[in-house]
Amino acid sequence: MDRPFRLVLLGPPGVGKGTQAELLHEALGACHLSMGDVFRAAKCQSDPSPALKTALDAMRRGELVPDHLVIEMVQERSGCLRCQGGFVLDGFPRTVAQAEALDAMLAQQGVILDAALSYELPPEAIVDRLTGRRVCARCHAVSHATTRPSRIEGVCDKCGGRLIQREDDHPAAIQVRMRAYEESTKPLTDYYERDGRLLRVPATGTPEEVLERSLKGLLERSPMGQT
Repeated sequence: MDRPFRLVLLGPPGVGKGTQAELLHEALGACHLSMGDVFRAAKCQSDPSPALKTALDAMRRGELVPDHLVIEMVQERSGCLRCQGGFVLDGFPRTVAQAEALDAMLAQQGVILDAALSYELPPEAIVDRLTGRRVCARCHAVSHATTRPSRIEGVCDKCGGRLIQREDDHPAAIQVRMRAYEESTKPLTDYYERDGRLLRVPATGTPEEVLERSLKGLLERSPMGQT
């Protein structure tokens, strides 16, 4: 693709947004901003601010972080939004208020969002993905206990770090996350669908197959892909 794309990734927890963000980043040469990585890095801070501590506590409970705090953290990293190669946002926006704030930030720069990719899976498949997901405590690489296991049980293939199950991937937290998605994040599909920016992508199959669907959909939507 010969032009930059500015994208946000939507979908319920466990649908594979993080994996697709990395693949799109590599395929498009776009900047990748993961709010999950931002907050996980914040956990390592020895003396987090009261606001950041509130955000981390909400994450541990599987709840959404307050809008104003998320927006502030994105504004602090707004250089990604100005990347000439485009950008892929993973984990932001999560609510309509955040989406409106993003549109306002982009308008100030004279650019627009090209598409919101909504990755979709049946609920039972999402639960299976989340409960089996394992994350490296050192490099944050992701594997799955049954569908994509590491070569050595409990050991990361990439760096040899310890594989763990994230706190928000335990069954009780999954239920909270799914309810939060239904109540606050799902309306984002309506927000982006109203002006034609929504691109629905089935998230079944391998990550590479999902990437191929994403790129095909983007190409068909772009002026170069129209006949």
